[in-house]
Amino acid sequence: MTSAALIEDKHVAFAVELADVARAVLRENRLARVDVSVKADRSLVTAMDILIEDRLRSMIAARYPSHGIIGEERDWVRPGSEHVWVLDPIDGTTAFIAGMPVYGTLIALAIGGVPHLGVIDIPAIDSRWIGAEGRRTTRNGQKVSVRSCPSLAEAIMTNSNQDYLAQNERPALDRLRAATSARVYGGASLNYGLLADGRTDLALDGGQKVFDFAPFRPIVEGAGGIVTDWSGAPLTLESSGQLLGAGDARVHAQALDLVKDMKSGSAVSANA
Repeated sequence: MTSAALIEDKHVAFAVELADVARAVLRENRLARVDVSVKADRSLVTAMDILIEDRLRSMIAARYPSHGIIGEERDWVRPGSEHVWVLDPIDGTTAFIAGMPVYGTLIALAIGGVPHLGVIDIPAIDSRWIGAEGRRTTRNGQKVSVRSCPSLAEAIMTNSNQDYLAQNERPALDRLRAATSARVYGGASLNYGLLADGRTDLALDGGQKVFDFAPFRPIVEGAGGIVTDWSGAPLTLESSGQLLGAGDARVHAQALDLVKDMKSGSAVSANA
């Protein structure tokens, strides 16, 4: 069986069902007071995060009881299974709390530890990217493609949050700041949807956990781009959380030359 055959129409349809439910919950409760708690790692969580994740987990357990589940807010279930669903109920929780429209839901299906199906759903701007290996990535049902960009000097770069970079990772961002044409900060997972859309050229992030990045590989690759860790290795469920995405392989290679010698040091583990 080829890797493209690992993802079936039923998997894509179910991922859409999950995204629809998450979006409906967000819309139904968009005017409700946001109850915020601080987790042990000092990140923020709302009752909405937990409500969405619980609903999605229930749907997965009912449809695919043998599949594993990795989620941000609850204990992982059979993470070593051949099929594992990865959930971030609200990616960009701080943006959600602050009312900034870049938050969304991330859903991925990994097979054999590799994400083969991904969804980025950003309800505030009515945008949903779906990527599945062997298929062209779509945004709201329309096929999308990355854009050509021959050099870093012409590239627009994004970074989700500089605070997530460990001290020894910051030189990588500084090097790319100096080499690129323009930078945009914030955006969370929206950055990788826009990369697939051909609106930006390069994305650099560090300190990400597996539920923060699992959908990016099928979405970016399905649009003709590339996303790896800082050593150039393709993303898996075991990746370090150091992300380097590009629409053009030439820009990725140039950026990789600047960041690949950055040691992982205190980078956050994907299994933290």
